[in-house]
Amino acid sequence: MLVVGVDIGNSTTEACVAELDAGSPVYLGSALARTTGVKGTTENLHGAERAIRAALTEAGRGMDELAAVLVNEATPVISGLAMETITETVITESTMIGHNPDTPGGAGLGAGTCVAFAELPGRAAGEEVVCVIGAGIDFEDAAAGINAATARGVVVTAAVVCADDANLIVNRLDRPIPVVDEVTLIEKVPLGMRAAVEVAEPGHTIRTLSNSYGIATVFELDAERTRMIAPVARALVGNRSAVVVRTPAGDVTDRRIPAGSLTLHGERGRRTVGVAEGAGAVMATVRGIAPLIDAHGEPGTHAGGMLSQVRDTMSELTASPVGEVRIRDVLAVDTFVPQRVTGGLAGEFALENAVALAAMVRTSQGPMALLAEELRRGLGVEVRVGGVEADMAVLGALTTPGTDRPLAVLDLGGGSTDAALAAEQVHSVHLAGAGDLVTKLIDAELGLDDTELAEQLKQHPLAKAESFFQLRMEDGTVRFRDEPLPAECFARVVVLGEHGFLPVPARHPVEKIRTVRRSAKHRVFVVNAVRALERIAPGGDLRGLGFVVVLGGSALDFEIPDMIAEALAPYGIVCGTGNVRASQGPRNAVATGLVTAHAARPAEAAR
Repeated sequence: MLVVGVDIGNSTTEACVAELDAGSPVYLGSALARTTGVKGTTENLHGAERAIRAALTEAGRGMDELAAVLVNEATPVISGLAMETITETVITESTMIGHNPDTPGGAGLGAGTCVAFAELPGRAAGEEVVCVIGAGIDFEDAAAGINAATARGVVVTAAVVCADDANLIVNRLDRPIPVVDEVTLIEKVPLGMRAAVEVAEPGHTIRTLSNSYGIATVFELDAERTRMIAPVARALVGNRSAVVVRTPAGDVTDRRIPAGSLTLHGERGRRTVGVAEGAGAVMATVRGIAPLIDAHGEPGTHAGGMLSQVRDTMSELTASPVGEVRIRDVLAVDTFVPQRVTGGLAGEFALENAVALAAMVRTSQGPMALLAEELRRGLGVEVRVGGVEADMAVLGALTTPGTDRPLAVLDLGGGSTDAALAAEQVHSVHLAGAGDLVTKLIDAELGLDDTELAEQLKQHPLAKAESFFQLRMEDGTVRFRDEPLPAECFARVVVLGEHGFLPVPARHPVEKIRTVRRSAKHRVFVVNAVRALERIAPGGDLRGLGFVVVLGGSALDFEIPDMIAEALAPYGIVCGTGNVRASQGPRNAVATGLVTAHAARPAEAAR
């Protein structure tokens, strides 16, 4: 009797083919396909068919030989994400340029009145000016004009340039000055206003314009205006070059947007918590009322909009009334989000405190019956829905060599983190937040605006291309190559992907990217792993767990299993990545469990 077990997950659909010989399964092949649609809905049909056909092809068997398809009782789960900024840049009576170009010229601090290059000849001796050199001005002409003004006694303290000409200009000056270039919106620099330009020596960062009191000294600000200028200083921290310009009163302003709040309903009460209080306060509130029954966000905020969208999406996909859709878990994570600085002239961003929210909903299991009927019609084969997902995951995990009951399973997916404990009975829990949230945190905190690149950064280690034949790995070791690296990788941080080297366009060093990557994984996977295991452990004590097997696509990550094992080490838990059937690694556990359970049923009936 030939059967196929099918596990429909949040991100992938897995299948395994087995021949049942006297009740004992002989596994013949496995396959993996991307899940189509939201898990547990009829949209999963195409992904499931692809996985089944691929598994049969690997086993060398045909669809006409198939006796039954076994599908798990997958409760529909959908996760939504929102980034809610809880601090905001507010700049009044100032504008700034601090985009940290690769090659600023000169060094030091210069302050004076902004003067267009064409107006330099009309300036009086002794006047302190910052020369604004617009587009179309040749670097040799710019240097000659500044030298001529200096010879007449005009004190040219610094320059701001549109083109990438800073060093070319400085190298031709009789008296070097700090020069910041690559200012694309240079026409918006307010002429006639006081400005300060700072360029640090190579290998150093600016000191005066990244200090609120330094800016106050240059512009002679009082205490109230120093408070207003503080966001400018914070945005410039870590830059090698910067410009701050005083603008006419009220010319540049920004408005504050409320962070909003969450109202959480649990079995132990109902509480409201402000998102501005941070992730710690949100999660403490969730723990205080757990288990969560439902959650609502304040209307008109990011959090409220996200939770409403999650409800609407699930209602539409499952044909369930919106009123029956419940938010069953919320994960809040503190993060930083780059926000465009109002008044910036070169696309400047400032890192603002934010809270990332992941929410998960569950509905009835009715849609699985509809999916089974669709599969039955599409494949012309009997389709059986049986086996709770958590129970099947445990059965599959038990095929990992070296495991035994009591066994806890951590299934790390894309949208949720699931845990199950097999003791006398199987207890399970589903929590919001997993791989998708990690990807979003990396994307936001590095300011990439490229989720595909963020996904690659999450999955693979990094290196710095120090030459065409030399890579310095993120652990400090050096790797030499016989063949030259692609030209686009030279002097860049690269991702060591499965299909070659992927250059990272951002200017962050290897250390910064690695720190962001590991921090995001810890804040989501490690925190959720401990949170899930505490929910299923006897009395909430992790010391009551014996074996923990990590499963799912994220278990293939090169860092996550070790990070979780390290976090659980103090509790004496044996923790590691699963190896289903001693051959599949952390994949295929639920599909294998479905086949194992189906094979055991005739034997149980006989007894």
